[in-house]
Amino acid sequence: MKLKLLALAALSCCSTIMMADKVYLKSGSYLTGTAGDVVGDSIKFVSDDLGEVTVKLANITKLESSREHVVQYKDLTTEKKALAVKDGALVEGDKKLDMSNVKAVDPVFETWHGSVNLAASMARGNTVSENASLTADLSRRWEKHRFTSALGYYFAQSGDNKLDKQKTENRFELSAQEDYFFITKLYGYVSGKYEIDEIMQLDHRIRLGAGLGYQWLEGVDVAGLGKMSFNQEVGGAWVKEKYENGYDDDFATVRYAHHYTWDFAKTEGLKFFHNFEYLPDLSDFAENYLIDADIGLSWAFSANWQLLAKFEWDYKSQVAEGVKHSDLRYILGLGYKW
Repeated sequence: MKLKLLALAALSCCSTIMMADKVYLKSGSYLTGTAGDVVGDSIKFVSDDLGEVTVKLANITKLESSREHVVQYKDLTTEKKALAVKDGALVEGDKKLDMSNVKAVDPVFETWHGSVNLAASMARGNTVSENASLTADLSRRWEKHRFTSALGYYFAQSGDNKLDKQKTENRFELSAQEDYFFITKLYGYVSGKYEIDEIMQLDHRIRLGAGLGYQWLEGVDVAGLGKMSFNQEVGGAWVKEKYENGYDDDFATVRYAHHYTWDFAKTEGLKFFHNFEYLPDLSDFAENYLIDADIGLSWAFSANWQLLAKFEWDYKSQVAEGVKHSDLRYILGLGYKW
Protein backbone atom coordinates (compact mmCIF):
# COMPACT_ATOMS: atom_id res chain seq x y z
CA MET A 1 0.00 0.00 0.00
CA LYS A 2 2.84 2.37 0.93
CA LEU A 3 4.59 1.57 -2.34
CA LYS A 4 1.44 2.47 -4.27
CA LEU A 5 1.13 5.79 -2.45
CA LEU A 6 4.78 6.59 -3.07
CA ALA A 7 4.39 5.72 -6.74
CA LEU A 8 1.30 7.96 -7.05
CA ALA A 9 3.12 10.83 -5.30
CA ALA A 10 6.13 10.44 -7.58
CA LEU A 11 3.88 10.35 -10.65
CA SER A 12 2.08 13.49 -9.45
CA CYS A 13 5.39 15.31 -8.96
CA CYS A 14 6.63 14.27 -12.40
CA SER A 15 3.33 15.36 -13.96
CA THR A 16 3.58 18.76 -12.25
CA ILE A 17 7.14 19.25 -13.47
CA MET A 18 6.21 18.21 -17.00
CA MET A 19 3.24 20.61 -17.04
CA ALA A 20 5.28 23.58 -15.80
CA ASP A 21 6.01 26.30 -18.37
CA LYS A 22 9.59 27.53 -18.83
CA VAL A 23 10.78 30.92 -20.01
CA TYR A 24 14.43 31.28 -21.06
CA LEU A 25 15.89 34.79 -20.92
CA LYS A 26 18.67 36.39 -22.94
CA SER A 27 20.66 36.76 -19.73
CA GLY A 28 20.99 32.96 -19.64
CA SER A 29 18.65 32.43 -16.70
CA TYR A 30 15.24 30.80 -16.86
CA LEU A 31 12.02 30.67 -14.85
CA THR A 32 9.56 27.84 -14.29
CA GLY A 33 5.91 28.40 -13.58
CA THR A 34 2.79 29.27 -15.55
CA ALA A 35 2.60 31.52 -18.61
CA GLY A 36 -0.17 34.12 -18.52
CA ASP A 37 -1.63 36.69 -20.90
CA VAL A 38 0.30 38.53 -23.57
CA VAL A 39 -0.16 42.26 -22.90
CA GLY A 40 1.25 44.49 -25.61
CA ASP A 41 4.95 43.63 -25.97
CA SER A 42 5.14 41.66 -22.69
CA ILE A 43 3.87 38.42 -21.19
CA LYS A 44 2.69 37.83 -17.65
CA PHE A 45 4.38 34.86 -16.00
CA VAL A 46 3.66 33.34 -12.57
CA SER A 47 7.05 32.10 -11.41
CA ASP A 48 7.31 29.29 -8.88
CA ASP A 49 9.92 31.33 -7.01
CA LEU A 50 9.12 35.01 -7.70
CA GLY A 51 5.34 35.09 -8.05
CA GLU A 52 3.76 37.10 -10.87
CA VAL A 53 6.23 38.96 -13.07
CA THR A 54 5.99 40.76 -16.41
CA VAL A 55 8.61 39.80 -18.99
CA LYS A 56 9.34 41.72 -22.19
CA LEU A 57 9.04 39.48 -25.26
CA ALA A 58 12.25 41.02 -26.58
CA ASN A 59 14.12 39.60 -23.56
CA ILE A 60 12.92 36.04 -24.15
CA THR A 61 14.95 33.56 -26.22
CA LYS A 62 12.46 30.73 -25.76
CA LEU A 63 9.17 30.08 -23.98
CA GLU A 64 7.98 26.51 -23.58
CA SER A 65 4.23 26.49 -22.95
CA SER A 66 1.21 24.55 -24.13
CA ARG A 67 -1.19 27.29 -23.10
CA GLU A 68 -3.70 28.58 -25.67
CA HIS A 69 -3.89 32.33 -26.24
CA VAL A 70 -6.72 34.36 -27.76
CA VAL A 71 -5.69 36.10 -30.99
CA GLN A 72 -7.96 38.99 -32.00
CA TYR A 73 -7.79 40.03 -35.65
CA LYS A 74 -8.41 43.51 -37.04
CA ASP A 75 -11.91 42.51 -38.19
CA LEU A 76 -12.58 41.74 -34.45
CA THR A 77 -12.86 37.97 -34.99
CA THR A 78 -10.93 35.79 -32.53
CA GLU A 79 -9.13 32.46 -32.61
CA LYS A 80 -7.41 30.35 -29.96
CA LYS A 81 -3.83 29.35 -30.71
CA ALA A 82 -1.10 27.52 -28.79
CA LEU A 83 1.56 30.23 -28.89
CA ALA A 84 5.12 30.27 -27.63
CA VAL A 85 7.98 32.79 -27.84
CA LYS A 86 11.21 32.35 -29.77
CA ASP A 87 13.91 35.00 -30.15
CA GLY A 88 11.56 37.73 -28.91
CA ALA A 89 8.69 36.91 -31.30
CA LEU A 90 5.42 35.03 -30.90
CA VAL A 91 5.41 31.70 -32.75
CA GLU A 92 2.86 29.02 -33.48
CA GLY A 93 4.78 25.77 -33.69
CA ASP A 94 7.87 26.63 -35.74
CA LYS A 95 6.15 29.45 -37.63
CA LYS A 96 6.33 33.10 -36.59
CA LEU A 97 2.90 34.63 -35.97
CA ASP A 98 1.96 37.08 -38.74
CA MET A 99 1.09 40.28 -36.81
CA SER A 100 0.04 42.31 -39.88
CA ASN A 101 -3.61 41.32 -39.44
CA VAL A 102 -3.57 40.94 -35.63
CA LYS A 103 -5.22 43.60 -33.47
CA ALA A 104 -4.26 42.11 -30.10
CA VAL A 105 -3.21 38.93 -28.33
CA ASP A 106 -5.15 38.08 -25.17
CA PRO A 107 -7.20 41.30 -25.47
CA VAL A 108 -9.13 42.73 -22.54
CA PHE A 109 -12.69 42.48 -23.80
CA GLU A 110 -14.92 45.45 -23.10
CA THR A 111 -17.63 44.97 -20.50
CA TRP A 112 -20.05 47.08 -18.47
CA HIS A 113 -19.04 48.21 -14.99
CA GLY A 114 -21.20 49.90 -12.41
CA SER A 115 -22.42 50.11 -8.84
CA VAL A 116 -25.56 50.77 -6.80
CA ASN A 117 -25.08 52.37 -3.37
CA LEU A 118 -27.63 52.87 -0.58
CA ALA A 119 -27.25 55.00 2.54
CA ALA A 120 -29.91 55.54 5.23
CA SER A 121 -30.25 56.78 8.81
CA MET A 122 -33.08 57.28 11.30
CA ALA A 123 -33.40 59.13 14.63
CA ARG A 124 -36.07 58.95 17.35
CA GLY A 125 -36.28 61.00 20.59
CA ASN A 126 -35.92 64.76 20.86
CA THR A 127 -35.66 64.82 17.07
CA VAL A 128 -37.48 62.56 14.64
CA SER A 129 -35.69 62.24 11.31
CA GLU A 130 -35.13 59.96 8.33
CA ASN A 131 -32.43 60.29 5.69
CA ALA A 132 -31.86 58.15 2.62
CA SER A 133 -29.86 58.32 -0.59
CA LEU A 134 -29.56 56.08 -3.60
CA THR A 135 -26.68 56.55 -6.05
CA ALA A 136 -25.72 54.46 -9.06
CA ASP A 137 -23.26 54.61 -11.93
CA LEU A 138 -22.72 52.68 -15.16
CA SER A 139 -19.76 52.84 -17.55
CA ARG A 140 -18.07 51.04 -20.40
CA ARG A 141 -14.77 51.64 -22.21
CA TRP A 142 -14.20 50.59 -25.81
CA GLU A 143 -11.04 51.20 -27.81
CA LYS A 144 -12.37 54.48 -29.25
CA HIS A 145 -15.47 55.14 -27.16
CA ARG A 146 -16.30 55.58 -23.48
CA PHE A 147 -19.76 55.88 -21.92
CA THR A 148 -20.40 57.04 -18.35
CA SER A 149 -23.65 57.73 -16.53
CA ALA A 150 -24.75 58.46 -12.97
CA LEU A 151 -28.01 58.63 -11.03
CA GLY A 152 -28.75 60.05 -7.60
CA TYR A 153 -31.82 60.38 -5.38
CA TYR A 154 -31.61 62.10 -1.97
CA PHE A 155 -34.39 62.36 0.63
CA ALA A 156 -34.47 63.73 4.18
CA GLN A 157 -37.12 64.86 6.64
CA SER A 158 -37.05 65.85 10.32
CA GLY A 159 -39.14 67.38 13.11
CA ASP A 160 -39.95 67.37 16.84
CA ASN A 161 -42.39 64.47 16.47
CA LYS A 162 -43.89 62.16 13.86
CA LEU A 163 -46.67 64.61 12.99
CA ASP A 164 -44.38 67.63 12.71
CA LYS A 165 -41.84 66.34 10.19
CA GLN A 166 -40.83 68.52 7.25
CA LYS A 167 -38.86 67.61 4.16
CA THR A 168 -35.36 69.01 4.19
CA GLU A 169 -34.18 67.31 0.98
CA ASN A 170 -35.91 65.77 -2.03
CA ARG A 171 -33.60 65.76 -5.02
CA PHE A 172 -33.18 63.66 -8.18
CA GLU A 173 -30.43 63.86 -10.82
CA LEU A 174 -29.47 61.85 -13.89
CA SER A 175 -26.42 62.43 -16.13
CA ALA A 176 -24.70 60.73 -19.06
CA GLN A 177 -21.64 61.36 -21.25
CA GLU A 178 -20.26 59.79 -24.41
CA ASP A 179 -16.56 60.22 -25.30
CA TYR A 180 -14.86 59.53 -28.63
CA PHE A 181 -11.06 59.24 -28.69
CA PHE A 182 -9.51 60.82 -31.79
CA ILE A 183 -6.06 59.64 -30.67
CA THR A 184 -4.83 57.78 -27.59
CA LYS A 185 -5.46 60.62 -25.11
CA LEU A 186 -7.45 63.34 -26.92
CA TYR A 187 -11.23 62.90 -27.14
CA GLY A 188 -14.41 64.77 -27.91
CA TYR A 189 -17.52 64.45 -25.75
CA VAL A 190 -21.25 65.13 -25.62
CA SER A 191 -22.98 65.22 -22.24
CA GLY A 192 -26.34 65.86 -20.63
CA LYS A 193 -27.80 66.21 -17.14
CA TYR A 194 -31.34 66.45 -15.73
CA GLU A 195 -32.08 67.66 -12.16
CA ILE A 196 -35.10 68.17 -9.89
CA ASP A 197 -34.85 69.69 -6.38
CA GLU A 198 -38.05 70.29 -4.42
CA ILE A 199 -36.38 72.12 -1.52
CA MET A 200 -34.60 74.52 -3.91
CA GLN A 201 -38.01 74.93 -5.66
CA LEU A 202 -36.29 73.72 -8.82
CA ASP A 203 -38.93 72.25 -11.10
CA HIS A 204 -36.20 71.10 -13.48
CA ARG A 205 -32.75 71.96 -14.79
CA ILE A 206 -31.50 70.62 -18.13
CA ARG A 207 -27.87 70.80 -19.26
CA LEU A 208 -26.58 69.80 -22.69
CA GLY A 209 -22.97 70.24 -23.72
CA ALA A 210 -20.07 69.23 -25.96
CA GLY A 211 -16.33 69.79 -26.00
CA LEU A 212 -12.84 68.30 -25.86
CA GLY A 213 -11.06 66.29 -23.19
CA TYR A 214 -7.56 65.00 -22.52
CA GLN A 215 -6.85 61.75 -20.68
CA TRP A 216 -3.56 62.49 -18.93
CA LEU A 217 -3.55 59.18 -17.03
CA GLU A 218 -5.67 56.06 -17.40
CA GLY A 219 -4.99 53.24 -14.97
CA VAL A 220 -1.28 54.13 -14.77
CA ASP A 221 0.81 52.87 -11.84
CA VAL A 222 2.54 56.00 -10.50
CA ALA A 223 5.74 55.45 -8.51
CA GLY A 224 4.40 52.23 -7.03
CA LEU A 225 1.64 54.14 -5.19
CA GLY A 226 -1.19 52.60 -7.19
CA LYS A 227 -3.13 53.04 -10.41
CA MET A 228 -4.24 56.60 -11.18
CA SER A 229 -6.54 58.12 -13.79
CA PHE A 230 -6.92 61.84 -14.49
CA ASN A 231 -8.67 63.72 -17.30
CA GLN A 232 -9.69 67.34 -17.96
CA GLU A 233 -12.46 68.68 -20.19
CA VAL A 234 -13.29 72.08 -21.71
CA GLY A 235 -16.33 72.85 -23.81
CA GLY A 236 -19.63 74.67 -24.07
CA ALA A 237 -23.07 73.94 -22.63
CA TRP A 238 -26.63 75.20 -22.64
CA VAL A 239 -28.56 75.36 -19.36
CA LYS A 240 -32.31 75.74 -18.92
CA GLU A 241 -33.86 76.15 -15.45
CA LYS A 242 -37.44 76.47 -14.25
CA TYR A 243 -38.39 77.19 -10.62
CA GLU A 244 -41.78 76.59 -8.99
CA ASN A 245 -42.26 80.30 -8.19
CA GLY A 246 -42.14 81.14 -11.90
CA TYR A 247 -38.47 82.17 -12.05
CA ASP A 248 -36.87 80.84 -15.25
CA ASP A 249 -33.30 81.01 -16.48
CA ASP A 250 -31.85 80.05 -19.85
CA PHE A 251 -28.19 80.65 -20.68
CA ALA A 252 -25.12 79.43 -22.56
CA THR A 253 -21.98 78.56 -20.61
CA VAL A 254 -18.40 77.48 -21.01
CA ARG A 255 -17.65 74.27 -19.12
CA TYR A 256 -14.56 73.08 -17.27
CA ALA A 257 -14.41 69.66 -15.56
CA HIS A 258 -11.84 67.23 -14.21
CA HIS A 259 -12.04 63.68 -12.88
CA TYR A 260 -9.46 61.86 -10.75
CA THR A 261 -9.26 58.33 -9.30
CA TRP A 262 -6.53 56.58 -7.34
CA ASP A 263 -6.56 52.83 -6.62
CA PHE A 264 -4.21 52.44 -3.65
CA ALA A 265 -1.43 49.91 -4.17
CA LYS A 266 -0.92 48.92 -0.53
CA THR A 267 -4.60 48.64 0.45
CA GLU A 268 -6.47 46.29 -1.87
CA GLY A 269 -9.87 47.53 -2.96
CA LEU A 270 -9.45 51.09 -1.60
CA LYS A 271 -10.08 53.88 -4.12
CA PHE A 272 -9.99 57.68 -3.79
CA PHE A 273 -12.03 59.78 -6.24
CA HIS A 274 -12.70 63.45 -6.96
CA ASN A 275 -14.87 65.13 -9.61
CA PHE A 276 -15.33 68.84 -10.32
CA GLU A 277 -17.47 70.77 -12.83
CA TYR A 278 -17.74 74.56 -13.29
CA LEU A 279 -20.25 76.23 -15.65
CA PRO A 280 -20.23 80.08 -15.75
CA ASP A 281 -22.79 82.02 -17.79
CA LEU A 282 -21.12 83.34 -20.96
CA SER A 283 -22.84 86.72 -20.57
CA ASP A 284 -22.18 87.09 -16.82
CA PHE A 285 -19.17 85.06 -15.62
CA ALA A 286 -18.95 86.62 -12.15
CA GLU A 287 -22.61 86.60 -11.13
CA ASN A 288 -24.21 83.51 -12.67
CA TYR A 289 -22.54 80.10 -12.48
CA LEU A 290 -22.94 76.48 -11.39
CA ILE A 291 -20.48 74.27 -9.49
CA ASP A 292 -20.79 70.51 -8.93
CA ALA A 293 -18.09 68.67 -6.97
CA ASP A 294 -17.55 65.52 -4.95
CA ILE A 295 -14.70 63.83 -3.09
CA GLY A 296 -14.62 60.48 -1.36
CA LEU A 297 -13.42 56.93 -0.83
CA SER A 298 -14.78 53.53 -1.78
CA TRP A 299 -13.55 50.23 -0.36
CA ALA A 300 -14.34 47.01 -2.21
CA PHE A 301 -14.14 44.54 0.69
CA SER A 302 -15.27 41.66 -1.56
CA ALA A 303 -15.62 40.97 -5.27
CA ASN A 304 -19.04 42.63 -5.48
CA TRP A 305 -19.59 44.65 -2.31
CA GLN A 306 -18.17 48.02 -1.31
CA LEU A 307 -18.41 50.71 1.35
CA LEU A 308 -18.79 54.28 0.10
CA ALA A 309 -18.01 57.54 1.92
CA LYS A 310 -18.16 60.87 0.11
CA PHE A 311 -19.02 64.57 0.21
CA GLU A 312 -21.10 66.17 -2.55
CA TRP A 313 -21.35 69.93 -3.08
CA ASP A 314 -23.75 71.74 -5.41
CA TYR A 315 -23.64 75.53 -5.76
CA LYS A 316 -25.82 77.89 -7.83
CA SER A 317 -25.00 81.59 -7.64
CA GLN A 318 -28.48 82.78 -8.75
CA VAL A 319 -31.51 81.01 -7.26
CA ALA A 320 -35.16 81.73 -6.53
CA GLU A 321 -35.98 84.06 -3.63
CA GLY A 322 -35.73 82.39 -0.22
CA VAL A 323 -33.61 79.49 -1.51
CA LYS A 324 -30.06 78.80 -0.36
CA HIS A 325 -27.27 78.82 -2.91
CA SER A 326 -25.42 75.75 -1.65
CA ASP A 327 -26.18 72.09 -0.87
CA LEU A 328 -23.61 69.92 0.94
CA ARG A 329 -24.29 66.20 1.39
CA TYR A 330 -22.43 63.62 3.48
CA ILE A 331 -22.97 60.05 2.31
CA LEU A 332 -21.88 56.82 4.01
CA GLY A 333 -23.38 53.70 2.54
CA LEU A 334 -23.15 50.14 1.29
CA GLY A 335 -22.92 49.33 -2.41
CA TYR A 336 -23.04 46.45 -4.86
CA LYS A 337 -20.56 46.66 -7.75
CA TRP A 338 -19.83 44.69 -10.90
